[in-house]
Amino acid sequence: MTDDDSRWREQQRHAVRAHAEADEARRAAEQAQAARLVADFAAEAVRRGLRPTRLTARSYDGRARYRTRLTGWYVDQARTRAVDTDGRFHLLMVPGGLRARLFGADPQPDPAPLVIGRGGRDGESIELRVALQRRLAAGDEPT
Repeated sequence: MTDDDSRWREQQRHAVRAHAEADEARRAAEQAQAARLVADFAAEAVRRGLRPTRLTARSYDGRARYRTRLTGWYVDQARTRAVDTDGRFHLLMVPGGLRARLFGADPQPDPAPLVIGRGGRDGESIELRVALQRRLAAGDEPT
């Protein structure tokens, strides 16, 4: 191995590291922006008097629904994404099973995406900001 090969490899490692760091910084900035949108939505929903509803979660295979302890507002028609009354985003998909059927599911908050459905197979996506505005405009009507 020559000195040129060593330098080239080191430059490649440095470029890969820099690219990964930039990607992580972009992802963190997007998550922070989306978290602000979600928190602002929850505050505005409360201010407008939108009634929160008891949220349910769906099994990964989509065949069963489970109770949760969460209350909030669904933000999509499929009722798989919601914002709870504490201003946290939830993807309401859980493993399911007997325990969930008996005791309910406990979905944890997820980082909100700036674009809901990005990269999905059905090709349907919507900006989070637009989905939240539509939900506010719908008032207490179902989404």
